[in-house]
Amino acid sequence: SDITIQDQCAVNYQGFLFMRYLTVKVFCISALCEKWPVKMPQNINVLRGSCVTIPCSFDIENKHENDLGHTCKAYWTYSHPISGENAKLKPTKDMTGDLTKKDCTTTFNNTRLLQSTKYYFRLECNNDLKFTFTQAGVDISVKDDPPSPTLTPSTLEVKEGTSVSLTCSAPAPCWSHPPALTWTPNLGQSQETLQENQDKTKVKSSVMNFTASHLHHGNKISCTAVYRKQDGSPNVTAETSLIPVISYSPKNITVSVSPSGPVPENSNMTLTCSSNANPAVENYTWYRADGDQEALIGTGSSFNVAVSKVKSTFFCKATNALGCERSRNLQIHFKYWLLKLGISDRHNIRHRRTKKFKLSSNGSKASINKTVKD
Repeated sequence: SDITIQDQCAVNYQGFLFMRYLTVKVFCISALCEKWPVKMPQNINVLRGSCVTIPCSFDIENKHENDLGHTCKAYWTYSHPISGENAKLKPTKDMTGDLTKKDCTTTFNNTRLLQSTKYYFRLECNNDLKFTFTQAGVDISVKDDPPSPTLTPSTLEVKEGTSVSLTCSAPAPCWSHPPALTWTPNLGQSQETLQENQDKTKVKSSVMNFTASHLHHGNKISCTAVYRKQDGSPNVTAETSLIPVISYSPKNITVSVSPSGPVPENSNMTLTCSSNANPAVENYTWYRADGDQEALIGTGSSFNVAVSKVKSTFFCKATNALGCERSRNLQIHFKYWLLKLGISDRHNIRHRRTKKFKLSSNGSKASINKTVKD
């Protein structure tokens, strides 16, 4: 019917007006953002008892450029509507950047004034220039403990001899008192810098350079950030660490002997080879040395050798995927001589023969005496 058609036309027209209203409103907001832009970090973690600096910059409409002067003041608030009267934070000029250069960076030395909420910047001058920049705000989070530093890289797996650079970074919300960074242990030269992030917040960094050694394998390397508070309360610290994995060829090759005391001639002695390596030793090999000649005589971590009167020199080699290292020489030999120990009478002379078993390794000799009566 005609009534139905008219109703439908009315609905369509109202919908057109509503969509046009939305389009105009979005356009106005977008234009406002373009004419009154403000830049600040999205969020900042604040240490309770310390100071905090909020980096901030803004711009205004061209028609208000002449209104931006030394009478302008900065305010920070989280309430709506916002004005100079209800602003929660009123920083003084020595706490604020140069507003005439559109720098609204603000430092609060007393974080007790701050709450964990979102703050907005307001500009008020003694003229028509009064504006609250609600397009962007900063989320302030007041913390009792600082965040842990960041290590880069977070893990360390390298070969021995590799040049390593470790970077420790910690946020510096208080620009005038950035955290102090220390390395434990201090493995080499370190250099500290205060760097600026993309959002203008700052971070303290320390780079430590050293050469990886097998002595570092499995031993914790930590970085500690010490934050000094401005309210007189004790300093607070945060730590981050890593356990380095260093791969290296066999080190500290040693040979042990069992039994360690006197043994009968022609009996066996067990020689055991041990070492420190990463990855683990794949095989041990045993050699008999005769001058410049070396003869392979066995494999395995342990080797049995028969005790004889012939002087012998032994050593072992340990091998893994990264190399091969050898032990020092171990010498085994016997000596005989006669010792006159006593006379029972003029016609009866009693002698004793002493057999001396002798071990030596690298010039260090240990002697064991065994007496056998003739």
